[in-house]
Amino acid sequence: MFGAARALTASGTGSLSYIPGEPFICRAATNSEELQGPPRQLKIAWNANAACTVAAAVAKERGIFAKHNLDVDFVNFGGSTDQLLEAIATGKADAGLGLALRWLKPLEQGFDVRITAGVHGGCIRLLGSKAANIDSLESLRGKAIAISDQASPAKNFFSIYLAKKGIDPAQEVEWRQYPANLLALAVDKGEVQALAEIDPLPYLWLKEGKLNEIATNLTGEFADRTCCVLAIRGSLARSEMPVAAALTRSILEAADRVANDPADAAAIYSGYGGRGSLEDLATMYRSHTHHRHPVGAELKKQLLLYTDELRAVNVIKRSTDPAKFADRIYLDVLS
Repeated sequence: MFGAARALTASGTGSLSYIPGEPFICRAATNSEELQGPPRQLKIAWNANAACTVAAAVAKERGIFAKHNLDVDFVNFGGSTDQLLEAIATGKADAGLGLALRWLKPLEQGFDVRITAGVHGGCIRLLGSKAANIDSLESLRGKAIAISDQASPAKNFFSIYLAKKGIDPAQEVEWRQYPANLLALAVDKGEVQALAEIDPLPYLWLKEGKLNEIATNLTGEFADRTCCVLAIRGSLARSEMPVAAALTRSILEAADRVANDPADAAAIYSGYGGRGSLEDLATMYRSHTHHRHPVGAELKKQLLLYTDELRAVNVIKRSTDPAKFADRIYLDVLS
């Protein structure tokens, strides 16, 4: 079922990933292509409450955007993913950060938006009720899992993960939708036996001691996968490649800073309304892979793998060619 994914997992040929501390000069715009003149103004669409987009806030608050001659404003976007991608494609925003497993299905519609970098992995968790003895994937057969929406990246990821482990995510578990902040309460009340969500909520709930962590999106073969990605309006990337490169470099430099100083990232995220104590948030960020942000052939391979896996669980259309789709939605701006 996951034939294309299996075939590519073993192949590292042509892979490329940004190495923390390594200069980008060999893959990105040369000095002669660096942005000149007044700072280039850009708008980035994001969700300020999402822990996984903290690299953007770090880039702004610690002067990384400014260093790359960018003047960035944020557009806090609470609408659907389709609306967010349409806003980028039509110029209401220039770029956005979000989760690949939420964006791939809408990108199938053909929005002129190009992914330029993976930012990190590790922010999606599956937690089981200790009271209901849910401590493994096998114990989830015939049980209900709380999710915040039916197209959530948590549902998409764990549908893939369950299927790979021989559990039919459509027939052998039930997905029940609740408001995100009520998922743990639904488990407490016994309405469901597990929950799947993106940080910070599941990390904070895990600390309360009533839930087991069954898996994350770094478990097993997914240890090196990215989840959060940067995407830029296609017309901007084509007409102003140095701007797209400067923005991508800024986000990756900021992600590296999150990895090296998670306490500072926690303080910045908290300042944007993030919930949780600074100590808890810093520990949460240490559990993510902000030091690993793939670009180039490695990222394109990951997008292909996700597409193939989403086809296998009937999220992406079976007629979609994963390799052609990855070619269409990814753009290398750093070579």
